[in-house]
Amino acid sequence: MPTANAYAATSSKSPLGPLAIQRRELGPRDVLIEIKYCGICHSDIHTVRGEWGETTYPIVPGHEIAGIVTGVGAQVKKHAVGDRVGVGCMVDSCGDCSSCRKGEEQHCLRGMVGTYGATGRDGQLTQGGYSTHIVVTEDFVLKIPEGISLDAAAPLLCAGITTYSPLRRWGAGPGKKVAIVGLGGLGHMGVKFARAMGAEVTVLSQSLSKKEDGLRLGAHHYYATKDPETFKKLAGTFDLIVNTVSAKIDLDAYLSLLALDGALVNVGAPAEPLSVNVFSLIMPRRVFTGSLIGGIPQTQEMLDFCAKHHIGADIEVIPASKINDAYERVLASDVRYRFVIDTSTLK
Repeated sequence: MPTANAYAATSSKSPLGPLAIQRRELGPRDVLIEIKYCGICHSDIHTVRGEWGETTYPIVPGHEIAGIVTGVGAQVKKHAVGDRVGVGCMVDSCGDCSSCRKGEEQHCLRGMVGTYGATGRDGQLTQGGYSTHIVVTEDFVLKIPEGISLDAAAPLLCAGITTYSPLRRWGAGPGKKVAIVGLGGLGHMGVKFARAMGAEVTVLSQSLSKKEDGLRLGAHHYYATKDPETFKKLAGTFDLIVNTVSAKIDLDAYLSLLALDGALVNVGAPAEPLSVNVFSLIMPRRVFTGSLIGGIPQTQEMLDFCAKHHIGADIEVIPASKINDAYERVLASDVRYRFVIDTSTLK
């Protein structure tokens, strides 16, 4: 079995540190990837710290993976040695249920296999991208088009598709008013996508501290939600609001900003429950819903869209030794806008 150098957590309280892990032998439809970069997602922190339920340790996080194919199984047709590729939040699914047949593998009725913290088809715990190598079945490996650097591409595999999918699902485009709540790792991608799709884009953030960035990234407007006048001024304005923050918010206040038949889509995943007054929905005929990621076809569509529109994540590249510091900085919102690990530093 191939050995990979990795960074892992051994408990919910311990810092991440070096660990050698075993990857499965290359099967006939498997792809061996030398990971070059891996983004740090807030989901990594939630999982490592056991905030979303029980976590099995040791665990290697990371599902924003960009690298180079270094080996393929005998039956692989979609990828070749030397290809620039990515792996996102899932590495397998049943392939046969109604969701999988529609290209919505993230909603596999038998349960998609997460890139880390799940049971893989070899019966072993999956381990993620804070590592030097990974073996993935070819159907879950994405092509990273030329024109996107691998480091800026890595966060597209989670932060990118997480925001792209609801914008596409709810029709962001010319003539639509779209608000992005939060200007972080997810939010900054949402702004870029919504603008490239042709929508009128507004950022709703706690303060105006990132206003200059928001406008640079493509927003037409920027408002501070700490200012109560914001909710009065913007009442009934938006066709679509994408909430990217992983913290509890006043859903009823944000629902009041929607126009008739508008939708508030939650992609941020706070550990604590959110509550909503049903009258915020039924009286003005509004929608409150959630969105996960996208299926493999839509994720590839997103990567191709990024290449066409010259979109990548705004990143800060760090060595593996800075991962624990980066976690604390993410929690303090001290990153603009995604940490990306240079996995060569794991060697």
